[in-house]
Amino acid sequence: MTAASAAKTRVRLASAITALNVLVASGFSIAGLFKPEYVLPAGSVQTDASFIFAMYAAARTLPLALMALVAIYQRSPSSLRILGLLAGIVQFSDGAVGLYQHDVGKIIGPLVLGALQMYAIWILQKDSRTAGLASSSPKAS
Repeated sequence: MTAASAAKTRVRLASAITALNVLVASGFSIAGLFKPEYVLPAGSVQTDASFIFAMYAAARTLPLALMALVAIYQRSPSSLRILGLLAGIVQFSDGAVGLYQHDVGKIIGPLVLGALQMYAIWILQKDSRTAGLASSSPKAS
């Protein structure tokens, strides 16, 4: 496998992980708007306040997902690194909320997605460092 094809493979993998991350997060925020019983803690009752919080969740998650999907479509590793890092941080933050709620499912899921996202960022960063080294090395005459 050539260096160029390996780099394309890493970008594709990072794109797939990021797409999975933002689509899952978007799905949960949309579920919070339309089927709040799926995301509220067991025994909780939907209120106007829970609906407003669901709107806040959708307001941060849906634009992030849209921009990440645009970066994937444009095949922009630099944009994907930034948006993927933000999406990973959001997942780790969601895991902290799950920890506060003492809900194992809301801890494990976001932590796994966050860890996968950080792996995606790492492989994209590896490409960035490799490209920097290649451009700074002296060329043979």
